[in-house]
Amino acid sequence: MARHLSVTHLLAASAVGLWLLSIFSACAPTAEVLDSEALVGAPEIASASEALSGSLPVGSSLRATASVNLRSGPSKSYSILHVVPDGSLVTVASSGPKNGYYHVKHNGSVGWCFGAYLAKAANPGQAPSDDAARMAAIGRAKSGVGFSYWWGHGRYRPEGPKAATHGSCSGSCPNCSHGGSYGADCSGYVAKAWVVPASNDNLTVDEHPYSTMDFANNTSQWKTVPRANAKVADAFVYNSAGHGHIFLYASGDGWGSMDAYECKGCVAGCVHNLRSASAAYHAIRHAGW
Repeated sequence: MARHLSVTHLLAASAVGLWLLSIFSACAPTAEVLDSEALVGAPEIASASEALSGSLPVGSSLRATASVNLRSGPSKSYSILHVVPDGSLVTVASSGPKNGYYHVKHNGSVGWCFGAYLAKAANPGQAPSDDAARMAAIGRAKSGVGFSYWWGHGRYRPEGPKAATHGSCSGSCPNCSHGGSYGADCSGYVAKAWVVPASNDNLTVDEHPYSTMDFANNTSQWKTVPRANAKVADAFVYNSAGHGHIFLYASGDGWGSMDAYECKGCVAGCVHNLRSASAAYHAIRHAGW
């Protein structure tokens, strides 16, 4: 005798189908491979005259002008907590430098950065400038270069990948296997770089709030802009019939060769490379930029 599904069974099957569609539309992997290196902090040898100097109010925003070490104390003798990527924003944690080092907070960690590689980003109490916000997004993207492709995830280290943390991907996504605790797919990577939603501000916490299906449509958090007018840290996205991809634009011709940051696919991983984009892509911009 034929078995008939109940309404409850049909609703459950429908919910699973919608969930799978959302996950499967995350990113379209490719086979390009590009090597990358872990971030290394700039040498802390600049003269005092070159360094940021003077006390700053607690809560002030500073921008890293190079990849700079965040140390556990105010000298080179202290251990490195992680490397703050070039262009990233840090917040002053206590007033007054010591030995040319500033006490700052970055990605939830509090430590000391050498003032030669810090610059004022905004006045106390004000939001970071448009340029500072864009460079901070690029800085977060740089941190992710070299990590593995991880379908449906977004999590990496602010100091960049190491042998024990970069992860691995094998197979053909979405039917791929991931090894390790860090990595991202294309949409998880851009969400981290853009800090969308606002609660997605810790690189080390696994979050995948949006797929390319989400990014392909305008929302209160991002809007479509003409490709020819793309600026640093804008993104290019497409989604068609449940397949899509998104990458972070850094520079170049929006209709030609572009400098880009992206989690490309299982073989390539998360890379910084030159690429072009078909007419299927459109440019989007973070709200407020």
